[in-house]
Formats: sequence, structure tokens, C-alpha cells
Amino acid sequence: MNTKRPRRPLTLRDVSEASGVSEMTVSRVLRNRGDVSAATREKVLTAARTLGYVPNKIAGGLASQRVNLVAVVIPSLSNMVFPDVLGGISAELDDTGLQPVVGVTNYSPSREDSVLYDMLSWRPSGVILAGLEHSRAARAMLDNAGLPVVEIMDVDGEPIDTAVGISQRRAGAEMAGEILAAGYRRIGFIGTHMPEDHRARKRLAGFEERLAQEGVQLAAREYYQGGSSLHKGRELTERILTREPGLDFLYFSNDMIGAGGLLWCLEKGYDIPGKLGLAGFNGVELLDGLPMRLTTTDARRIDIGRRAARIVAGKEPRPESGVIALAPTIMPGETIRKR
Repeated sequence: MNTKRPRRPLTLRDVSEASGVSEMTVSRVLRNRGDVSAATREKVLTAARTLGYVPNKIAGGLASQRVNLVAVVIPSLSNMVFPDVLGGISAELDDTGLQPVVGVTNYSPSREDSVLYDMLSWRPSGVILAGLEHSRAARAMLDNAGLPVVEIMDVDGEPIDTAVGISQRRAGAEMAGEILAAGYRRIGFIGTHMPEDHRARKRLAGFEERLAQEGVQLAAREYYQGGSSLHKGRELTERILTREPGLDFLYFSNDMIGAGGLLWCLEKGYDIPGKLGLAGFNGVELLDGLPMRLTTTDARRIDIGRRAARIVAGKEPRPESGVIALAPTIMPGETIRKR
């Protein structure tokens, strides 16, 4: 079981004391019932939001209990990454009586706040959510939920309770080291421009830091917004190589756009990996069907899901550090020169 004792769940009395309003009035405001002045309503809502209080939707005799649900909050279901994570979670919870319930945030902090508020109101047995970056309101809710909270995918930061993932900075730095060791120097980057994709940002930071150690800077960048696709990978690869034809390596922020880029390069007759090397990130199964195996990094998605679920289910103790760091693994493929 977790060695870190969760805080006592917040109650109406806490909100009452913080707002200077009676518990009955607090209850009416939070249930949106009764005649309460706008000023009093705002005072109560501000206090609840600041504390991280979430009303309990479980009625009567069940009000002090937890339900057998695990809230799983992820940014997207439109790519190949998080279904693998969910598979690991589901497999590990299969014999526990706990069921995962999924909420999707679309990389929006305000949407994450809303999803967490709704899920925590049903008093789940634990929360698993992607990333370490959350709004102040989300952190307050999670910090005061009184249940296991496991943040996944990333360990480069301070967890609320427990973090299970890889170091995104390390993953970027290790791939940069492989590229440099293979003799590439004119390196371009193609990746997401989404400001809330903190893991991609950290990975690029680690990548650039490792390049800088050898006196190398990125020669070109191409960013995109929205979801990833093969078509987008082809389009961006054509764009960056048209603008900077002297590039000898392209590092993609994920395998989906990397696969699109590889297909475009092969169609155009590029000498891969001799004159142009390519690498992606994630290690998704899609790569098995390509004419060449794209070099990438295994992000340990299934393992992350399993370990997170084990902690929530009490199968594995929470480490004293609060961090379980798995090692990202480079999968060499055929798109990088042999040393």
C-alpha cells in the first residue's frame, strides 16, 4: 500500500470556515439550490476552488465510501500512444475489482479541471493522469482528494503523490547522442507546436542540450498544430527539405509524423540512411508495416500503465521518492547509419 498517507478529504465544514458562510448555505451554493446572493455565492465558490473541494455525489450511507472506479485522465485518444497505456492499466486492474473510467482533456488545462472535478465527485479509488503540469485548481483538488494519485508518462518534475514514466529530457538527449555518434551534423526537427504538450517540449530541450555539448545547433525546425498523421508527416518533411535541402537528419516528435516523412523520402529517392537519417519517438506498432524500420525510442507505454495501476490497486508500494523512473530505450531501426 502507499507509504504516503493521503490528506483527510475536504468537507463542507472546511469550505464553510474558509468562506465565513454556514454549512447549509455552502451546501445550497454547491448544489445550485436556494436563494443565495451573488456575492455569497462567489465567496463560497472561490473558497471551494482555492481549497480544491469537490462535492460528493454519492448519497446517503455510501457517502463516506469509495467506488470501485479508477479515474484515468489522458490528453487524447486520437493517436496510438494512450490506447497502449490504457491497455496496461486495464490488464493490471483485471483481477482487482477496480474498473478504469477514462476522461479526455484534449491538452486543455481548463478541460482537465472540469474532467477531474466531475470524476472526483464520484469518489473513485484512485486517479491516474498524464503529465506533471496542472492548473492550480487541479493540483488543489488532487492534493486534497485523500486517495492515490499517479501522474504518468513523465518524471521530470515534482509529483503530487507518485509519478511513473520516463525522463523525457533523457529520451531526447539519448537520441541526440545516437545521431551525433553516427556522424550527422545538419539536423532538423519536426514536431508539435501545441503549447500544452509539455512532454514534447522537454524532449526537445534534452535533445538540443545534448547537441550543444558537441557544438551543434538545430539547422531547421518545422512545427505543426493539432493531431499527428501520416499526411502531416509527408507535408512537413517536404516543406523542411525544400527550404533546407542540405539537412542530413530529421528528428520527429513522434512516430506517426516520422512514418509519413519516411514514406515521402523513399518515394522521392532519398538515400536513407546514407545521405539522410530519420528518427521518431514512441515505438508504436505502425512502424512494423513500413518498407524500412524507423529508428525510434520505446517510451514504455504499457509498462507505465501497468506500474501506475499496481500502485493505485495496492499491489506495489509507493516508493519513498514518489518517483518510478523507467528507462527509455532506443530502437535502432534502419534509418540511422551504423557506427
